[in-house]
Amino acid sequence: MNAVANPEYIESLRAVIGKLHGCDSKHVESVPVHEVFQGKTAWQGVVEVFDLTGHPKAKRAYAWSHLDGDKDQSTRYVAVLEIPPVESPETAVRASIIADAKASKAQK
Repeated sequence: MNAVANPEYIESLRAVIGKLHGCDSKHVESVPVHEVFQGKTAWQGVVEVFDLTGHPKAKRAYAWSHLDGDKDQSTRYVAVLEIPPVESPETAVRASIIADAKASKAQK
């Protein structure tokens, strides 16, 4: 999604960052990410990059949304802080995929 074309989307991501991480944010850029695992697309989309103000550990966050649920019936918002090992939009997506895999294993 293009930030200029969809300011409501950027504002919704800013709200998620504020709610999850308790700080304000300013949109910096949109970065396309295509994450491949074992030769297959694990995730593909656009990650929005935000500079943070008021967070004690992170200066930047990466955020996006995607369809979720058995039939893609809901939208899930993701906001990952730039704290090592997360250092880029790509590593934020990887960290989110790993966290989701661990959570689904824990539920089984």
